[in-house]
Amino acid sequence: MMNTELIDIAGLSVELVRKPIKNLHIGVYPPTGRVRVAAPPAISDDAVRVAVVKRLGWIKKKQREFEGQARQSERRYDSGETHFVFGKPLRLLLQPTRRSGCVIQPDASDRLTMKVPAGSTTDQKAHWMSTWYRAQLRERATPRIVKWSERLGVPVPRWGIKLMKTKWGSCNPDKGMVWLNLDLAKKPLPALDYVIVHEMAHFVSPRHDDLFLSVLDRNLPGWRQIRADLNALPLSD
Repeated sequence: MMNTELIDIAGLSVELVRKPIKNLHIGVYPPTGRVRVAAPPAISDDAVRVAVVKRLGWIKKKQREFEGQARQSERRYDSGETHFVFGKPLRLLLQPTRRSGCVIQPDASDRLTMKVPAGSTTDQKAHWMSTWYRAQLRERATPRIVKWSERLGVPVPRWGIKLMKTKWGSCNPDKGMVWLNLDLAKKPLPALDYVIVHEMAHFVSPRHDDLFLSVLDRNLPGWRQIRADLNALPLSD
């Protein structure tokens, strides 16, 4: 039987799994450099902390290596590219237009139509697509943040969207602030719920302790699988 908890060690969020094994094992996993320790029940938490601290240099090295891995392939915003919108793959159809600005619209045939002025550069198309993704994420996240604040019994936080290279979200409980990774507009909607609940659970407990985990377990019972699925997906450059 396994028992899993999250603990903070030297500034790292470490997933500690207790299971019937002989020796302690430390692993660092892509794409975000997640640290996981598998340990037999007889080893104390203090011994786990010492083991992680001793391997801190190796852990940091592996995390730096992962920063350059599991990234989305370079986007050129040409017709035929696949772009994901809340987990759904859509084939990009580029349509030149005489109008200024850009119009982006998914349709029922699994296409993502992008109407752009003729001669638009890759950087311009990337900017327009990013702006569109941001609007889509804000539309989906706004009611979810209200819903989860009510369920968790915490005030509706101030929140924003930004592109992050190594985290799906972040929270500052002292300032009542939550940040969501812009890339969540490309990931399945359960991932958005998980990140929102994870970050807002820090308003109940700022640490990854038993109280924090109980908030996740009670409100989002499948969060561990959602997290594993999300962490297997690529981040943007």
